[in-house]
Amino acid sequence: MSVFDSFAISASGLTAERLRLDLISNNIANINSTGRPNDPAQQPYRRKIPVFAQMLERVRAGDGARTRFRGAGVKVAAVLEDESPPRLVHDPSHPHADEKGFVAYPDINIVREMVDAMTATRSYEANVTALNAAKDIALQALEIGR
Repeated sequence: MSVFDSFAISASGLTAERLRLDLISNNIANINSTGRPNDPAQQPYRRKIPVFAQMLERVRAGDGARTRFRGAGVKVAAVLEDESPPRLVHDPSHPHADEKGFVAYPDINIVREMVDAMTATRSYEANVTALNAAKDIALQALEIGR
């Protein structure tokens, strides 16, 4: 593995975690968006969840007969919508209230979103640390070559 491979792996992790943070902030921003219960045309916002997948690189083994796989980073395989039913709140005066007075809100838990944001931030920081370490190694290798 070259130092440039480690740059690419860290960069893919940074990109994936940034998207994860974007989705979390979008979820939090839409926590109070409403809809009508049992009305497919006016459903409330659905929580977005990223699905990560590893990227593998095919590598030939030394004898040439076997093929191995080496990690090459991470990618966002999909962005799913949470299938949880909406949270119903009784508020007959709300414009989106149904005939029974219920308003549909997204099933978004602020505590879960904040914990996800903290873990995404920590993962982002870990990727920055790995990228900086690889950069320092490359610079030291260049210094040796002087």
